[in-house]
Amino acid sequence: MRDFLVILETFGQWMIPAAILLILVTAAVNRVPMYESFVTGAKEGFSIAISIIPYLVAMLLAIKVFDASGALADLMHGLARVMSTLGLQQYSESLELLPLALTKPLTGSGARAVMLELFDKHGTDSFLGLTASIMMGSTETTFYVLTVYYGAVQIKKVRHTLAACLWTDLAAVTAAIFMGYILYG
Repeated sequence: MRDFLVILETFGQWMIPAAILLILVTAAVNRVPMYESFVTGAKEGFSIAISIIPYLVAMLLAIKVFDASGALADLMHGLARVMSTLGLQQYSESLELLPLALTKPLTGSGARAVMLELFDKHGTDSFLGLTASIMMGSTETTFYVLTVYYGAVQIKKVRHTLAACLWTDLAAVTAAIFMGYILYG
């Protein structure tokens, strides 16, 4: 078994270099001007990055306003009262994951900062630390993805995409907390 894991690890380490080598060999065989193609792609990527800056600034501003207004703290307090009324106070510890659950759809780096705060406060091997790790891996930065990708191609109406993504995020957060209680609770 150990030999298999060593082979698997070695194989994994060579996957990305092998993929890059395959791309270079394929380009050389097809006589594609590699350097010129790379520079053209880099120019296009830079212009797209410039075009999405206003969307990113608007998203980051919304995050800061929500946090600074105290709305997040009020939401957590209200949910704690509802859980207490329903007799679920033993699960109220999971409410400390709410900032992570609300931040992750907005920004990955902001969610990482929230997760690191949870680690500092409760430890990485605590129920909250481990469940936060599950949550980080099972949710998506929905608003970031919609902002960047839809903004890059100038799509202004997201129609059903946003609702579907938010329902998926809710399911992922619920599943992460459920798995946290099963595995670590």
